[in-house]
Amino acid sequence: METATLTRHRSGTEPAPVDPPPEPRASRLPAAALAGLTLLAVVGFFVYPTFPNYDSYYSLLWGRELLEGQKPSFDAYRAPTQHPLAVFFGAGLSLVGDGADRLLVAASLASFVVLAAGLYRLARIAFTPAVGLVAAVLLCTRFDFPFLAARGYVDVAYLAVVVWAAALEAERPRRGVPVFVLLMLAALMRPEAWLLSGAYFLWMLPGATWRRRGLYAVLTWAGPAIWAGLDFFATGDPMFSLTHTSGLAEELGRQRPVSEVPALSVEYLKQLDKLPVFLLGLAGFAVALYAAPRRLAVPFALLALGLGTFLLVGLAGLSVIDRYLLVPSLMVMVFAGVALAGWSMLERGRARTGWMAVAALLAVGAVAFTATRVNLGSFDTDLRYRGEAHASLEQVLAAPAVRSGLACGPVSVPSHKLVPDTRWVLGAGAGDVYARADDQAAGKLSAGVALYVTNRTALLRQALVEPSDDPLNSVPLPGYVRAATSSYYAAYVKC
Repeated sequence: METATLTRHRSGTEPAPVDPPPEPRASRLPAAALAGLTLLAVVGFFVYPTFPNYDSYYSLLWGRELLEGQKPSFDAYRAPTQHPLAVFFGAGLSLVGDGADRLLVAASLASFVVLAAGLYRLARIAFTPAVGLVAAVLLCTRFDFPFLAARGYVDVAYLAVVVWAAALEAERPRRGVPVFVLLMLAALMRPEAWLLSGAYFLWMLPGATWRRRGLYAVLTWAGPAIWAGLDFFATGDPMFSLTHTSGLAEELGRQRPVSEVPALSVEYLKQLDKLPVFLLGLAGFAVALYAAPRRLAVPFALLALGLGTFLLVGLAGLSVIDRYLLVPSLMVMVFAGVALAGWSMLERGRARTGWMAVAALLAVGAVAFTATRVNLGSFDTDLRYRGEAHASLEQVLAAPAVRSGLACGPVSVPSHKLVPDTRWVLGAGAGDVYARADDQAAGKLSAGVALYVTNRTALLRQALVEPSDDPLNSVPLPGYVRAATSSYYAAYVKC
């Protein structure tokens, strides 16, 4: 195991630790772990044939609309916020055809592997390889994160880009252009990265030439500018994403008073990291702050900026959800790695041995805590549901009677949740599929195809999603005749 001398001068200053050459066996472990994670991702992709989530299906649809020369339907009923890079990526994938949705999931799983490698690298550079390995293991065992990847969330790619930008900066402070480029890509996936880019711009200003400052400014503003440009092209309003997101947050009841944000941030971090890791993160941060404050600069900057962004989200009236704390939750894992493997920063001796023993006990306790509270069977059930439900949707929509009914009118579904999946399977446009929950759809349902959810799990996820959803939207419309059924759905037709 690599070690480093970590002592304090009597003056209280912290010398820069120098790691000795790695032992051959220890140096092979990260590569072996990365290979194992990659293999696991490939196996999981085929064993659990999942499909994109609601937001990601819309990215594919909007990308397809761009390719067809249409303006993306960003203003569709309860459509999610658009993310330019996801839309452009969706456009590229749409060239493949029907298999684009599975390729998007594959890309998301690959992004998770890249994220794990990036978190290891950041923690290794900031602290030690042992801390990096622990942080990466914690990431892989916080099941919310691989679960996001299995559903094709853009958040996973966003996290990977941000973490690698941080790793490059930690490796060589004031690195400049490579970090700006990665943050620009992040800024095209989530608007929180605008603040990261802005903070890095301010960090890079001192000592930079005016020419460099101009380049940095262009890279910093490129993300927001492209975002606003795409909004303007599609809707005529460069601020559409911001106003649409805040309006949707209010409609769905996801806004929170600013006074609740601090408590929510703690609660969400506990949910994402789980209580033992959250507590270990606090302990590891305290240890790093005392023993190696210079080493925690980059991880602490990401933690502070992430928490600050979460506060600003609340101030802006946007959806206050745990996904805005994903970056800080990763930094908690890094600090938890310090608590469990920070002994690798010490010289061999009693202090190091004692720390290792305490860390081993804490690790056993954390594993026991998790093992008694995690139901792996629920993850298996959920992942299988996503593949089976999609296959069932394709089956019912492929029935000859349903295909014939498409000529009689549009397709209606109970709520907004089934709109993008149905559009993708049918290759339909924005005006061909409506949610019966949408008041504006009432006059368009006199004929056509009406799709209903018949499975209890799917009913709660795709029909009765929000408290305001009317159960009557899941009752067959008058005059419609059942045309086809599958395990999860039934289709009725009226001509």
